Amino acid sequence: MKPVRLAVIGAGKLGGYHANLAAKLEAFDLVAVADPHPVSCEKLAAKTGSHAVAKVEEVLDRIDAAVVATPTATHYDVVTGLLAAGKHVLVEKPITPAAAEATKLVAAADRAGVVLQVGHVERFSPALVAAGDAVKQPRFIRSERTSGYTFRSTDIGAVLDLMIHDIDLVLSLADSEVVEVWATGLSVLGGHEDMASARLVFANGCVADLTASRVSYELRRTMQVVTARGFTAIDFATGKATTVSPTHEVLRGEFNGESLPAERKAELFAGKLFEEVLVKTQHEAPPVNAIELELLDFATAIQTGAKPRVPGAAGRDAVAVAERILASIARNASVERTLHRAA
Repeated sequence: MKPVRLAVIGAGKLGGYHANLAAKLEAFDLVAVADPHPVSCEKLAAKTGSHAVAKVEEVLDRIDAAVVATPTATHYDVVTGLLAAGKHVLVEKPITPAAAEATKLVAAADRAGVVLQVGHVERFSPALVAAGDAVKQPRFIRSERTSGYTFRSTDIGAVLDLMIHDIDLVLSLADSEVVEVWATGLSVLGGHEDMASARLVFANGCVADLTASRVSYELRRTMQVVTARGFTAIDFATGKATTVSPTHEVLRGEFNGESLPAERKAELFAGKLFEEVLVKTQHEAPPVNAIELELLDFATAIQTGAKPRVPGAAGRDAVAVAERILASIARNASVERTLHRAA
């Protein structure tokens, strides 16, 4: 198949990742890097063997597709122009700051007959892939995503910057309508929330607790998933997954720990419990570059007409839930202020 002629819009850190990878992949012909800041743009273009342009409009007639890695506030306008020109788009998460804008982009992509993919890169995590069927039909999900303050993406808060990854993952795993949202948040260093905690309740009974912070001294990207068949812990940072699978005796409710002889209890307590009753398995997937897999998925969708793993509609749905979380944070903050005045 012919390589996809590509432009990367945005010469920042994330745009750099995409451009450097695309330049090495046979699936792409990296035509240009577009950014209004000439120094960073020319440097990245020179490194990747592409052209530096201030605006993507300068090369529209020479590309088939674009990766949009610009500030979130600009996504709607940039992607709208690309779709109107009939170009395929991979836009970094979140697709837009508002669900209404995302809905318009999804409709525009459908009208143009082009691919609109969203950069929820955790869907390509080797740890998630390693977990496989163990995380299907979840009953309870708990995620934690924390990092230090990077001074990037300050046009949005922790919900759209960090938690949006886990919102997308939870929606894809639960595969059900969100019927209840409760959330709280706190601004520490800026005008947006830097810490947030949310509980989502789904129509099928699944419950998800999500925590995000960008003012933490600890880097953490973890998720725990409980199903009727067992428990799975995923570490997105290390690419490892651990499953705990109860034996058939436990699943059928036939295991009674109280009735065990003292020697058997001691044996299980000493370490056999997670070998013989609640069987623990460590899954170590081969190291992969998730952004590279995301780009290859984009190329495949363009070249074959296959649906991308994270289509525009999925990005829209994640933002819609994020809006409900932010609304709940705002309501609870109002209540806190009212109580504080009353005190």
